[in-house]
Amino acid sequence: MNPHLTVGIARALFVATACLLGISIALGLGIEAWKGALSGTAFGLVVVGIDSLLKNFTIRAFSSATFGLLVGILCAWLLLRTDLFNNPWLKSKFPIGEIKAEDVVEVLELALYMALGFLGMTVALRSTREEFSFVIPYVRFRQEGIQGQPLIVDTNIIIDGRIPAIVSTGFLSGTLIIPRFVLDELHILADSPDSIKQERGKRGLQCLEDMEKTPGLDVTIHEDYQPQEKLVDTKLVQLAKLLSARLLTNDSNLGKVAELQGISVLNLNTLARAMRPTITPGDEIELTLVKEGKDAHQAVGYLPDGTMIVVNQAISHLGSTVPVIVGGALQTTAGRLIFAELAESREGSRTTH
Repeated sequence: MNPHLTVGIARALFVATACLLGISIALGLGIEAWKGALSGTAFGLVVVGIDSLLKNFTIRAFSSATFGLLVGILCAWLLLRTDLFNNPWLKSKFPIGEIKAEDVVEVLELALYMALGFLGMTVALRSTREEFSFVIPYVRFRQEGIQGQPLIVDTNIIIDGRIPAIVSTGFLSGTLIIPRFVLDELHILADSPDSIKQERGKRGLQCLEDMEKTPGLDVTIHEDYQPQEKLVDTKLVQLAKLLSARLLTNDSNLGKVAELQGISVLNLNTLARAMRPTITPGDEIELTLVKEGKDAHQAVGYLPDGTMIVVNQAISHLGSTVPVIVGGALQTTAGRLIFAELAESREGSRTTH
């Protein structure tokens, strides 16, 4: 069910309950029922309004505010144990008309509780975890490491399909969060009349199913529609900020926008580039020759990252895996091109010399 619809139903039920409770209290006090209904409904609407203002208030902030409230109330209680308002000067000023000294003391005590409770909450909300250690000297809050932060996954990274393999290596940890709007985008792609988009959408849904079956991978669907935003990239960035999560993507533009807003970004394409083997002249590697080169005597093979290696005098070894020695490299518009020669040819020339 749409979480916004659920919250709407809960708010309506709360206002209705407040209205009925107001009627019940009014009848018990001998007041007209309509006045009780009006008061109860007004109370319910005020609480619902406060709830709307606190829609971005997280459970972490709530726990900090609660702790601060308890500290403020404790301070007020300690002050009142000193009989702060129980003094002859205050009693000498009352009663004034129907106002008694006891009534004034009760109001002052309530005001003290409210003021210190409020100040305790605001101070706690502005404080960091480390600052709490001064209040509780022998308790240190565990610093949440970057590896423990959840990962929000975008649509392209699901379609990419490399996540399960990376998780199986142990290099990727944490909870993967799939926003509901990303899942909806995959469904829209899968139902698209465009055959290419349809294939991408179906592949993404299949990859998501594989991710959920991957051992050691915790996949969670986050029910946050954010209807006020239309762009998926904007929703992803806002959700990452709201959840203090990292963003897992292979979209470089989305990654740059997120990093500018202080979000930690993991880009699989950047990782793949960083993992490319460094090939220098003189290195010997095993290479499978898969096709003929431009010249009649050449054969071509590829590194795991797709880099093409042209091997001289190797046409007779086409289709086999042979040791080759790197001779040099050439940067072209299509990418890096490496030239090599057969290791046996190099050894043969050395023997001749």
